[in-house]
Amino acid sequence: MLSRTASSLYWIGRYVERAEFTSRLIEATLRLDALSARPAGQAAWESALLVTAADAGFAATGLPNEPQAVSGYLTLSPENPSSIRSCLDAARSNAKSVRTALTRDAWETINRAWLGLRGLATTGGYEETLRLIDMIRAETRGFEGALHRMLRNEAYAFIGLGAAIERADNTARLIDVKYHLLLPEGEKVGGVIDRDQWTTILHTVSANTAYRWLYRNGLKPWQVTEMLVLRPEMPRSLAGATDEIVSHLAFIGRRLGRQGEADRMARRRQATLSRTAIDSIFGQGLHEYLEGFVVENAQLDRAIAQQFRFG
Repeated sequence: MLSRTASSLYWIGRYVERAEFTSRLIEATLRLDALSARPAGQAAWESALLVTAADAGFAATGLPNEPQAVSGYLTLSPENPSSIRSCLDAARSNAKSVRTALTRDAWETINRAWLGLRGLATTGGYEETLRLIDMIRAETRGFEGALHRMLRNEAYAFIGLGAAIERADNTARLIDVKYHLLLPEGEKVGGVIDRDQWTTILHTVSANTAYRWLYRNGLKPWQVTEMLVLRPEMPRSLAGATDEIVSHLAFIGRRLGRQGEADRMARRRQATLSRTAIDSIFGQGLHEYLEGFVVENAQLDRAIAQQFRFG
Protein backbone atom coordinates (compact mmCIF):
# COMPACT_ATOMS: atom_id res chain seq x y z
CA MET A 1 0.00 0.00 0.00
CA LEU A 2 1.27 3.47 -0.91
CA SER A 3 2.03 5.77 2.02
CA ARG A 4 -0.29 8.49 0.73
CA THR A 5 -3.12 5.95 0.47
CA ALA A 6 -2.53 4.80 4.04
CA SER A 7 -2.48 8.43 5.20
CA SER A 8 -5.78 9.23 3.47
CA LEU A 9 -7.47 6.17 4.98
CA TYR A 10 -6.15 7.00 8.45
CA TRP A 11 -7.46 10.56 8.22
CA ILE A 12 -10.84 9.44 6.92
CA GLY A 13 -11.14 7.49 10.18
CA ARG A 14 -10.10 10.50 12.25
CA TYR A 15 -12.32 13.04 10.50
CA VAL A 16 -15.49 10.91 10.47
CA GLU A 17 -14.98 10.03 14.14
CA ARG A 18 -14.48 13.72 14.98
CA ALA A 19 -17.61 14.71 13.07
CA GLU A 20 -19.67 12.11 14.92
CA PHE A 21 -18.25 13.09 18.31
CA THR A 22 -18.93 16.79 17.68
CA SER A 23 -22.48 16.04 16.60
CA ARG A 24 -23.06 14.06 19.80
CA LEU A 25 -21.53 16.86 21.85
CA ILE A 26 -23.77 19.48 20.25
CA GLU A 27 -26.90 17.37 20.78
CA ALA A 28 -26.05 16.69 24.43
CA THR A 29 -25.26 20.37 25.04
CA LEU A 30 -28.51 21.50 23.42
CA ARG A 31 -30.50 19.19 25.65
CA LEU A 32 -28.60 20.24 28.79
CA ASP A 33 -29.07 23.91 27.92
CA ALA A 34 -32.81 23.41 27.43
CA LEU A 35 -33.19 21.71 30.81
CA SER A 36 -30.79 23.74 32.95
CA ALA A 37 -30.65 27.10 34.63
CA ARG A 38 -28.81 29.75 32.62
CA PRO A 39 -25.38 29.42 34.35
CA ALA A 40 -25.27 25.70 33.60
CA GLY A 41 -26.33 26.19 30.01
CA GLN A 42 -23.72 28.85 29.33
CA ALA A 43 -21.01 26.76 31.01
CA ALA A 44 -22.06 23.80 28.88
CA TRP A 45 -21.53 25.77 25.65
CA GLU A 46 -18.19 27.06 26.91
CA SER A 47 -17.20 23.48 27.65
CA ALA A 48 -18.24 22.33 24.16
CA LEU A 49 -15.83 24.86 22.68
CA LEU A 50 -13.07 23.79 25.08
CA VAL A 51 -13.53 20.07 24.39
CA THR A 52 -13.15 20.63 20.66
CA ALA A 53 -10.25 23.10 21.16
CA ALA A 54 -12.33 25.71 19.33
CA ASP A 55 -12.57 28.28 22.14
CA ALA A 56 -9.86 30.63 20.83
CA GLY A 57 -11.18 30.50 17.27
CA PHE A 58 -14.73 31.22 18.42
CA ALA A 59 -13.58 34.12 20.61
CA ALA A 60 -11.83 35.63 17.58
CA THR A 61 -15.16 35.77 15.71
CA GLY A 62 -16.61 38.18 18.26
CA LEU A 63 -19.88 36.23 18.31
CA PRO A 64 -21.83 35.99 21.58
CA ASN A 65 -21.66 32.80 23.64
CA GLU A 66 -25.20 31.78 22.75
CA PRO A 67 -26.51 28.37 21.64
CA GLN A 68 -27.18 29.28 17.99
CA ALA A 69 -23.82 31.02 17.55
CA VAL A 70 -21.77 28.25 19.19
CA SER A 71 -23.65 25.38 17.57
CA GLY A 72 -23.32 27.10 14.19
CA TYR A 73 -19.57 27.55 14.69
CA LEU A 74 -19.14 23.91 15.72
CA THR A 75 -21.33 22.62 12.90
CA LEU A 76 -20.92 24.79 9.81
CA SER A 77 -18.03 27.23 10.14
CA PRO A 78 -15.39 26.74 7.41
CA GLU A 79 -13.02 28.84 9.57
CA ASN A 80 -13.20 26.22 12.33
CA PRO A 81 -10.97 23.29 11.25
CA SER A 82 -12.79 20.99 13.68
CA SER A 83 -16.34 21.93 12.67
CA ILE A 84 -18.50 19.14 11.31
CA ARG A 85 -18.49 20.77 7.88
CA SER A 86 -14.67 21.02 7.87
CA CYS A 87 -14.32 17.41 9.01
CA LEU A 88 -16.71 16.11 6.36
CA ASP A 89 -15.03 18.22 3.68
CA ALA A 90 -11.67 16.72 4.63
CA ALA A 91 -13.07 13.18 4.93
CA ARG A 92 -14.70 13.42 1.50
CA SER A 93 -11.54 14.83 -0.08
CA ASN A 94 -9.48 11.95 1.33
CA ALA A 95 -12.15 9.44 0.31
CA LYS A 96 -12.10 10.70 -3.28
CA SER A 97 -8.35 10.10 -3.44
CA VAL A 98 -8.71 6.48 -2.27
CA ARG A 99 -12.11 5.73 -3.82
CA THR A 100 -11.10 2.25 -4.99
CA ALA A 101 -10.06 1.25 -1.46
CA LEU A 102 -13.56 1.94 -0.09
CA THR A 103 -16.80 0.09 -0.58
CA ARG A 104 -19.65 1.85 -2.34
CA ASP A 105 -21.57 2.08 0.96
CA ALA A 106 -18.64 3.69 2.78
CA TRP A 107 -18.18 6.32 0.07
CA GLU A 108 -21.90 7.09 -0.19
CA THR A 109 -22.34 7.71 3.54
CA ILE A 110 -19.51 10.26 3.55
CA ASN A 111 -20.82 11.89 0.39
CA ARG A 112 -24.42 12.09 1.66
CA ALA A 113 -23.31 13.66 4.94
CA TRP A 114 -21.27 16.22 2.99
CA LEU A 115 -24.20 16.96 0.66
CA GLY A 116 -26.49 17.42 3.67
CA LEU A 117 -24.45 20.43 4.82
CA ARG A 118 -23.77 21.93 1.39
CA GLY A 119 -25.32 25.37 1.00
CA LEU A 120 -26.39 25.69 4.64
CA ALA A 121 -25.60 29.08 6.19
CA THR A 122 -27.16 28.50 9.61
CA THR A 123 -28.23 25.58 11.76
CA GLY A 124 -31.54 27.28 12.59
CA GLY A 125 -33.31 27.06 15.93
CA TYR A 126 -33.39 24.28 18.49
CA GLU A 127 -35.52 21.80 16.56
CA GLU A 128 -33.83 22.51 13.22
CA THR A 129 -30.40 22.01 14.77
CA LEU A 130 -31.45 18.70 16.33
CA ARG A 131 -32.80 17.48 12.97
CA LEU A 132 -29.54 18.45 11.27
CA ILE A 133 -27.51 16.69 13.97
CA ASP A 134 -29.70 13.59 13.64
CA MET A 135 -28.96 13.51 9.91
CA ILE A 136 -25.22 13.77 10.48
CA ARG A 137 -25.26 11.09 13.17
CA ALA A 138 -27.28 8.76 10.94
CA GLU A 139 -24.70 9.08 8.16
CA THR A 140 -21.68 8.66 10.44
CA ARG A 141 -23.32 5.59 11.99
CA GLY A 142 -23.92 4.38 8.45
CA PHE A 143 -20.22 4.81 7.71
CA GLU A 144 -19.34 2.79 10.81
CA GLY A 145 -21.73 0.05 9.65
CA ALA A 146 -20.23 0.10 6.16
CA LEU A 147 -16.76 -0.14 7.67
CA HIS A 148 -17.71 -3.27 9.61
CA ARG A 149 -18.87 -4.85 6.36
CA MET A 150 -15.59 -4.11 4.59
CA LEU A 151 -12.98 -6.71 3.81
CA ARG A 152 -10.58 -7.04 6.75
CA ASN A 153 -7.55 -5.70 4.93
CA GLU A 154 -5.08 -2.85 5.36
CA ALA A 155 -7.64 -0.25 4.27
CA TYR A 156 -10.03 -1.34 7.01
CA ALA A 157 -7.23 -1.31 9.60
CA PHE A 158 -5.93 2.17 8.75
CA ILE A 159 -9.44 3.68 8.93
CA GLY A 160 -10.04 1.92 12.26
CA LEU A 161 -6.64 3.04 13.57
CA GLY A 162 -7.38 6.68 12.79
CA ALA A 163 -10.84 6.43 14.39
CA ALA A 164 -9.40 4.89 17.57
CA ILE A 165 -6.70 7.57 17.91
CA GLU A 166 -9.35 10.27 17.50
CA ARG A 167 -11.73 8.56 19.93
CA ALA A 168 -9.09 8.38 22.65
CA ASP A 169 -8.31 12.07 22.26
CA ASN A 170 -11.98 13.11 22.31
CA THR A 171 -12.83 11.11 25.43
CA ALA A 172 -9.80 12.38 27.35
CA ARG A 173 -10.62 16.00 26.51
CA LEU A 174 -14.29 15.51 27.39
CA ILE A 175 -13.56 14.15 30.87
CA ASP A 176 -10.88 16.75 31.53
CA VAL A 177 -13.05 19.72 30.65
CA LYS A 178 -15.92 18.46 32.80
CA TYR A 179 -13.84 17.63 35.84
CA HIS A 180 -11.41 20.54 35.72
CA LEU A 181 -13.39 23.44 34.31
CA LEU A 182 -17.09 22.93 33.84
CA LEU A 183 -18.96 23.27 37.19
CA PRO A 184 -20.09 26.92 37.59
CA GLU A 185 -18.66 28.87 40.51
CA GLY A 186 -20.76 28.50 43.65
CA GLU A 187 -22.33 25.20 42.54
CA LYS A 188 -21.64 22.19 44.74
CA VAL A 189 -20.11 18.92 43.59
CA GLY A 190 -22.87 16.32 43.50
CA GLY A 191 -25.59 18.96 43.06
CA VAL A 192 -28.25 19.03 40.36
CA ILE A 193 -26.09 20.90 37.84
CA ASP A 194 -23.12 18.63 38.51
CA ARG A 195 -25.24 15.52 37.97
CA ASP A 196 -26.78 16.97 34.79
CA GLN A 197 -23.33 17.59 33.37
CA TRP A 198 -22.04 14.09 34.15
CA THR A 199 -25.20 12.71 32.55
CA THR A 200 -24.41 14.86 29.50
CA ILE A 201 -20.97 13.26 29.28
CA LEU A 202 -22.53 9.79 29.31
CA HIS A 203 -24.97 10.87 26.59
CA THR A 204 -22.15 12.32 24.49
CA VAL A 205 -20.29 8.99 24.46
CA SER A 206 -23.51 6.94 24.23
CA ALA A 207 -22.86 5.28 27.59
CA ASN A 208 -25.95 5.88 29.74
CA THR A 209 -27.14 2.27 29.52
CA ALA A 210 -23.61 0.88 29.80
CA TYR A 211 -23.11 2.83 33.04
CA ARG A 212 -26.29 1.39 34.56
CA TRP A 213 -25.16 -2.12 33.62
CA LEU A 214 -21.73 -1.70 35.18
CA TYR A 215 -22.65 0.32 38.29
CA ARG A 216 -25.73 -0.22 40.44
CA ASN A 217 -25.37 2.53 43.05
CA GLY A 218 -26.41 5.60 41.06
CA LEU A 219 -24.41 8.29 39.28
CA LYS A 220 -20.99 8.80 40.87
CA PRO A 221 -18.40 11.04 39.13
CA TRP A 222 -15.48 8.78 40.03
CA GLN A 223 -17.31 5.78 38.56
CA VAL A 224 -18.08 7.64 35.32
CA THR A 225 -14.39 8.50 35.14
CA GLU A 226 -13.34 4.92 35.88
CA MET A 227 -15.62 3.60 33.13
CA LEU A 228 -14.39 6.11 30.55
CA VAL A 229 -10.71 5.71 31.40
CA LEU A 230 -10.08 2.14 32.57
CA ARG A 231 -12.91 -0.17 31.47
CA PRO A 232 -11.75 -1.88 28.23
CA GLU A 233 -15.24 -3.27 27.54
CA MET A 234 -16.39 0.34 26.97
CA PRO A 235 -15.49 1.09 23.32
CA ARG A 236 -15.09 4.84 23.87
CA SER A 237 -12.95 4.50 26.99
CA LEU A 238 -9.25 5.28 26.90
CA ALA A 239 -8.50 1.61 27.61
CA GLY A 240 -10.93 0.42 24.92
CA ALA A 241 -9.51 2.77 22.30
CA THR A 242 -5.97 1.76 23.25
CA ASP A 243 -6.77 -1.94 22.85
CA GLU A 244 -8.18 -1.17 19.41
CA ILE A 245 -5.07 0.81 18.44
CA VAL A 246 -2.79 -2.06 19.48
CA SER A 247 -4.91 -4.54 17.52
CA HIS A 248 -4.96 -2.48 14.32
CA LEU A 249 -1.21 -1.80 14.48
CA ALA A 250 -0.48 -5.50 15.00
CA PHE A 251 -2.68 -6.42 12.02
CA ILE A 252 -1.02 -3.83 9.78
CA GLY A 253 2.40 -4.99 10.95
CA ARG A 254 1.61 -8.58 9.98
CA ARG A 255 0.23 -7.57 6.58
CA LEU A 256 2.90 -5.04 5.63
CA GLY A 257 5.83 -6.38 7.61
CA ARG A 258 6.35 -2.98 9.17
CA GLN A 259 6.43 -2.46 12.93
CA GLY A 260 8.21 0.17 14.95
CA GLU A 261 7.96 2.84 17.62
CA ALA A 262 4.20 3.30 17.24
CA ASP A 263 3.63 -0.38 18.14
CA ARG A 264 5.92 -0.10 21.16
CA MET A 265 4.26 3.10 22.39
CA ALA A 266 0.76 1.64 22.02
CA ARG A 267 1.67 -1.59 23.82
CA ARG A 268 3.32 0.34 26.66
CA ARG A 269 0.20 2.43 27.11
CA GLN A 270 -1.98 -0.67 27.05
CA ALA A 271 0.15 -2.35 29.73
CA THR A 272 0.14 0.79 31.89
CA LEU A 273 -3.64 1.17 31.68
CA SER A 274 -4.16 -2.48 32.63
CA ARG A 275 -2.18 -1.90 35.84
CA THR A 276 -3.74 1.45 36.76
CA ALA A 277 -6.39 1.93 39.44
CA ILE A 278 -8.76 4.88 39.54
CA ASP A 279 -7.56 5.84 43.03
CA SER A 280 -4.01 6.30 41.76
CA ILE A 281 -5.26 8.53 38.93
CA PHE A 282 -7.12 10.79 41.33
CA GLY A 283 -4.13 10.64 43.67
CA GLN A 284 -1.80 12.13 41.06
CA GLY A 285 -4.48 14.50 39.80
CA LEU A 286 -7.06 13.65 37.14
CA HIS A 287 -6.38 16.82 35.15
CA GLU A 288 -2.65 16.10 35.08
CA TYR A 289 -3.27 12.48 34.09
CA LEU A 290 -5.60 13.39 31.23
CA GLU A 291 -3.37 16.21 30.05
CA GLY A 292 -0.48 13.75 29.91
CA PHE A 293 -2.65 11.25 28.02
CA VAL A 294 -3.58 13.82 25.35
CA VAL A 295 0.10 14.73 24.87
CA GLU A 296 1.03 11.04 24.66
CA ASN A 297 -1.77 10.43 22.16
CA ALA A 298 -0.42 13.21 19.94
CA GLN A 299 3.05 11.63 20.16
CA LEU A 300 1.56 8.29 19.13
CA ASP A 301 -0.17 9.95 16.18
CA ARG A 302 3.19 11.38 15.05
CA ALA A 303 4.88 8.01 15.52
CA ILE A 304 2.24 6.37 13.30
CA ALA A 305 2.78 9.01 10.62
CA GLN A 306 6.54 8.49 10.74
CA GLN A 307 6.33 4.69 10.84
CA PHE A 308 4.12 4.50 7.76
CA ARG A 309 5.70 7.52 6.05
CA PHE A 310 2.58 9.61 5.75
CA GLY A 311 3.17 12.53 3.44
